[in-house]
Amino acid sequence: MRAQLLDGSARTILDTVRQLGFLQIDPISTVAPPQQLVLWSRLGPYDVGELERLLWVERRLFEWNAYVWPIESLPLVRARMRRRRYKYSWERRSNEFLKANPGFRRYVLRELERRGPLLARELEDRSALKRDAHRWYGTRQVAEMLEILHGRGVVAIVGRRGSQRVWDLAERWYPETETVPLREAERLLDEQRFRALGVRLVNGDWHAHPEADDSPVEDRVTLLSPFDRLIHDRERAEALFDFRYRLEMYVPKAKREYGYYVLPILHGDRLVGRVEPLFDRKAGELRVLGAWGDTSPRLDEALASLREWLQRERSRS
Repeated sequence: MRAQLLDGSARTILDTVRQLGFLQIDPISTVAPPQQLVLWSRLGPYDVGELERLLWVERRLFEWNAYVWPIESLPLVRARMRRRRYKYSWERRSNEFLKANPGFRRYVLRELERRGPLLARELEDRSALKRDAHRWYGTRQVAEMLEILHGRGVVAIVGRRGSQRVWDLAERWYPETETVPLREAERLLDEQRFRALGVRLVNGDWHAHPEADDSPVEDRVTLLSPFDRLIHDRERAEALFDFRYRLEMYVPKAKREYGYYVLPILHGDRLVGRVEPLFDRKAGELRVLGAWGDTSPRLDEALASLREWLQRERSRS
């Protein structure tokens, strides 16, 4: 709990992201986007505008591969950007896509250099071969080209217009950094994950990080995003907290044990129950569709904090 800053010790957005290592991004926002909800679980009601400023104005955070990273991690992330891509089938498909579309690639980079920053829809689809609709990209292949170039550190996400990403050349966005070999980068990232999680499993035994703080945790109540790293590894969460959690939004409604987008309830250092809130952005209302386990008045306390934050951010948008 202390390693994950769920003990009430979190103070700023930047320090929280640095300690956690990254925030996972996902478009699902039944309550709030995961990257925002994870911060609320630790900081309480905070200014989402500050997160945007850290990303797009101060550039002390950056977005890559569906995660928000502290800028100090850029040398390590760049090692991943540079790595050879032949291991996985999707990597080989990306290689083939680039090989089949050299003119399309040149066009995208030329337009970004000349006109950028740009949205994907502001670029023409000049792919060599047309295809059936993709579940993520549709029939246009501009987004796919940008994603591939982004993964390889050629282009960067430099802002957002609503939910749409804004793209530019990476060399105009990322600062210069030292070059770190991939093996060393992975070692350092693994050490960072260990420190952020507090414990890890080695040969069947749980080992605490040498810097872990095992003093008692403050008696506070909060709700966790389904993407929160405390529970992201479902088997780990069950082993450590005796709490079985599954995200059921892709489970047919009739087969769900709980609900579509259910949040675990964290009380002190225990996962005590779950609740399904739904934020109606049009009406500005937070509704509770169901609750299971510990539904004491402390749950109302957490929901009140969540409601305050969501309504305040809605009024600012």
